[in-house]
Amino acid sequence: MHIESLREFLLTFPGVEEVTPFGPDTLVYKVKGKIFCLMGLDNDPLRFNVKCDPDQAIELREAYPMAVLPGYHMNKKHWNTIVVDGTLSARQLQEYIRESYRLVGGAKV
Repeated sequence: MHIESLREFLLTFPGVEEVTPFGPDTLVYKVKGKIFCLMGLDNDPLRFNVKCDPDQAIELREAYPMAVLPGYHMNKKHWNTIVVDGTLSARQLQEYIRESYRLVGGAKV
């Protein structure tokens, strides 16, 4: 998954806004004023942060230690950084984003 396809996917969710409160190099996606995904534009490979159930966050980090990391600059109990390096399928990436959207108050998508 490339940054443009990820961005297009994020913008399909109801009520989503894309903002850059941390500067032009970090895209932030919010629903109902709450962040559910953010990503830097200069990361190679692409990485993005998503909110996650604390128990599931630990399970994912254990299952995919190189592709799912504690949330960079975030509360590590509730956020994961996902590395888009081919380890996880596009379907898995999309599911983690959907769950993050749902956790911050978005409708089920």
